[in-house]
Amino acid sequence: MTCIVGLVDNGKVYMGGDSAGVGGLSLSIRADEKVFKKGEFIMGFTSSFRMGQLLRFKLEIPYHKPEMDIYEYMVTEFVEAVRTCLKTGGFTRTENGEETGGRFLVGYRGQLFVIDGDFQVGKPADGYDAVGCGDDIAKGSLFSTGRLADASPDERIRDALKAAENFSAGVRGPFVLVNTGKDEIHGQTTADH
Repeated sequence: MTCIVGLVDNGKVYMGGDSAGVGGLSLSIRADEKVFKKGEFIMGFTSSFRMGQLLRFKLEIPYHKPEMDIYEYMVTEFVEAVRTCLKTGGFTRTENGEETGGRFLVGYRGQLFVIDGDFQVGKPADGYDAVGCGDDIAKGSLFSTGRLADASPDERIRDALKAAENFSAGVRGPFVLVNTGKDEIHGQTTADH
């Protein structure tokens, strides 16, 4: 299930997500959003709604020491707080000594990060990424719309989500968009299906 799209543009991170809840062949449209703003951060999750709920409501964002590089902070302080939150919330699994969680995107201070199931922190070189079952479709769309000089970040994200919805059975609108700027977008597109 899911398509979460993140994009960096002019020092801001934009993110959008779909509203599908999928279990087997059953599909439900969820009102609880997969993308959200938490302090300076925006996040969008796949894997589990429970994981998203823990990140949104239980995660205690650690202090970012001014002298610490953003990437180092994400790899150390931020991910350790995420691991603690998910473990305390009963979400992580340990098998053969390996602890696993889920996948999600994080926008912070103008940078986009991908947190994988093994808690590694990736930073996409292209300035965009996507997670969920529609991720490759969305990334193809972002690649193509990156060549259009007049496409806004919101338009590019909506197009990527629409492409994923069109070609993946696990992606459905309405789509919710947020960004790291003060003018948070919380619009949903429902007529575009």
